[in-house]
Amino acid sequence: MELTRGQIKRLRAEGHRLKLKPVVIIGQKGLSENLHKEVDLALDHHELLKLRIPALDRAGKRALGQSICDLHKAELVECIGNVIVIFRCNKDVNRFAAVVGA
Repeated sequence: MELTRGQIKRLRAEGHRLKLKPVVIIGQKGLSENLHKEVDLALDHHELLKLRIPALDRAGKRALGQSICDLHKAELVECIGNVIVIFRCNKDVNRFAAVVGA
């Protein structure tokens, strides 16, 4: 599911409005199989998810976020500092249907 600029803008606003805290924290050892399971579970439950990532350069953070999104069929919403926000629509939960128009 490809998000438009307007949808991304609304999802970013929802992330701030809901005062989301990072649910998954990625340590210095990087991505492991258990971490992928946790991200998948959290995306199923929350749809909009904040992850804290290790301190990397800007391109490294965006690349890490994009690789996580590719693995979990999610969309990268924003990458600020050491926090990334990702979104994957869940037909069962559907909390953000009005935001993304699904």
